[in-house]
Amino acid sequence: MAAFGAGAKRPLPGRGIAPGFRFTLYAILSIVLMFLDQRRGWLEQARYVLSATAYPLQLAVSSPTAAWHWLQESYVTRAQLQAQNADLRERERLLELKTLRFEALARENGELRGLRQALPSVAERWLVAEVVNVELSSLRQRLLINRGSRNGVFKAQAVMDSRGLLGQTTHVGPWSAEIILVTDPQHAVPVQIERTGLRTIAVGAGDAESLALPYLPANADVKPGDLLVTSGLGGVFPQGYPVARVAEVRHDAVQPLAQIRATPLAQLDRLREVMLVWFQADHPAAPASLTGGDTKTGNAMLQPQKAPAKPPPAPAPAPPAAPAGPAQASTASPHQ
Repeated sequence: MAAFGAGAKRPLPGRGIAPGFRFTLYAILSIVLMFLDQRRGWLEQARYVLSATAYPLQLAVSSPTAAWHWLQESYVTRAQLQAQNADLRERERLLELKTLRFEALARENGELRGLRQALPSVAERWLVAEVVNVELSSLRQRLLINRGSRNGVFKAQAVMDSRGLLGQTTHVGPWSAEIILVTDPQHAVPVQIERTGLRTIAVGAGDAESLALPYLPANADVKPGDLLVTSGLGGVFPQGYPVARVAEVRHDAVQPLAQIRATPLAQLDRLREVMLVWFQADHPAAPASLTGGDTKTGNAMLQPQKAPAKPPPAPAPAPPAAPAGPAQASTASPHQ
C-alpha cells in the first residue's frame, strides 16, 4: 500500500506541453503579430486605445502634486503679489516702448526694400497645454500633456515655450500627447548658427541642460555664446526659432571634429505649460514639407526642375529668284 501510494504521487508521463512545442507556438504567434502590424498598423491603434485608457490614471497620479502646488500658491503673501504686480507693470511699459520702436523699424525697413505689406507671421495659431507627467532620465526625455487629437494635435507637431524650442509630439492620443524633448538622445534638430549662418544638427545629450553638436569640423567658426536657431530643414520646425546657446567649445588635435556643448533656452526642468504651434504653409520660413510636396519628398521647389524647352529656330529667308535666261542655265550646269 505504501509503495502504491508513493507511486500515485509521481507525475504521469505524457502530461503537459513540451517546452519546444510552446516555444514554436509563441514564435509563430509573434511572427503573425509582427506581420499584421507591418501591414495594417494594429500596434499603433492599440497604443492609441491604451493611451486613452491610461490617461485618467496618469491624471489621478499627478493630482496630489497639482493640489500641493495649488496650496503653496494660495499662501503667497499680499506683499509679494503687490511687488510682482508692480514689476509686471514696469515690464509692460518697457515692452510697449520696445514694440513701438520695432514697429517703426519694420515700417522703415519695408519702405527701404519696397515692400508695401509686411510678411505675415509664420505661426498661424497656437494652443496652450498643461504638463501632466514629466520623465527626465538619461535615456528618455519626455513630457505628457493634456491635449490630444480631439484638440487637433497631430504627430510630429512643433512644441515651444516662452523662451525657445521644446521638442515635438511623438505619440498622440484622443485626450493626451507625448512630447519628445530636444534633449532626448533619440532627437535631433537641424539648426543654424545665427552669427555665421553655418548649418548643422543638434542632438540630445540625455540631460535637461545640454545639447551636442557632433558634426562640426575642428576648424568650424563656433564660439561660446553663439545662438543656435532652427534652420527650417527637416519638415518639422520653421526657420529662425531659438533653440540653444553654445556653452563650451573644445578642440582636440587628434580628433577631426570639434566637441561642442550647447544649453537649451527652454526651461525643460521647470515646465508647467507648453505651447503647440501650427504654421502657415505659404510662409517663406515654414518647414520644408509644408511649402510643397510631402514629408518624403520635401519642398517641391527645392527639387531638380526640368529645363525649359528651347524654341525652334526661325526658318532662313528664301533667296531671291534668279532672272530667267542663259545665266540661270549656266549656274545649274555645274551640279549636273
